[in-house]
Amino acid sequence: MAMIDVLDSTIHYEDHGSGAAVVFLHGNPASSHTWRNVLPLVGPGRLIAPDLIGMGRSGKPVGDYRFDDHARYLDAFLDALGLDEIVLVGHDWGGSLAFDWAARHPDRVRGLAFFETIVRPIASTELSEQARARSVKLRSDEGETLVLDGHFMVNAAYTGGVLTPLGEEDIEVYRAPYTTRESRRPLLNWTRSLPIDGEPADVTARIRAYGPWLADSHDVPKLLLTFDSAPTLLITPEVAAWCRDNIAALRVEHIGPAGHHATEDQPEAIAKAVSSWLDEHRLR
Repeated sequence: MAMIDVLDSTIHYEDHGSGAAVVFLHGNPASSHTWRNVLPLVGPGRLIAPDLIGMGRSGKPVGDYRFDDHARYLDAFLDALGLDEIVLVGHDWGGSLAFDWAARHPDRVRGLAFFETIVRPIASTELSEQARARSVKLRSDEGETLVLDGHFMVNAAYTGGVLTPLGEEDIEVYRAPYTTRESRRPLLNWTRSLPIDGEPADVTARIRAYGPWLADSHDVPKLLLTFDSAPTLLITPEVAAWCRDNIAALRVEHIGPAGHHATEDQPEAIAKAVSSWLDEHRLR
């Protein structure tokens, strides 16, 4: 593991191997720990997995932890490492941050793999009844108390957001960075950032902004991994079909059964698919 100064804080990251850089970006409420069973199986290349600002072992500066903030720290992190011609692999909000970065730095991205992420703004009618109810609750005062006063987000993610609940040891790794009410603020702000029916407006705008790049970047190979549909999945068969129609140079590979936090359920299959795609397109 390594640590680097970024803006007014620090970013912790895993950094293994050498050669062309492949950067793995996690989502909420995860950290680079989510890639622990994936990276060793991906194969050659320089494999980098940071903890987003305010998450994992990265610094926790005072701030709002909006999408814009995470993007700003990610920009500074990749610049601090001097990375160009990057392949990005993103899950959940990590995928959205990857799209956003690539759209703003088209000359520095070589490829992009993603799964269970936000590819476009969401209509509430697309969500399951369970997902709509959860979103409403988490945007309420009750949701704020639920998330900030305990480990609701981590516990729910790694018991209900996976097919096989994690053991206490691994769940505790995810809980460890969040020892205080304020330290859990990034988790709450991420879950409230899901762009549903145009709100929040700032996040919806960022996500709409990377749509044209996704549609027009024919020279950048992309890989979408899909999983058997369940109420917790973001990439449903309908969303996957939209991706086929609206994202250039896209290959879709179906992995099989998994919850939203698919790196816990299918790390070997994810690593194999990413590795094969990297080799197919000579990205390392």
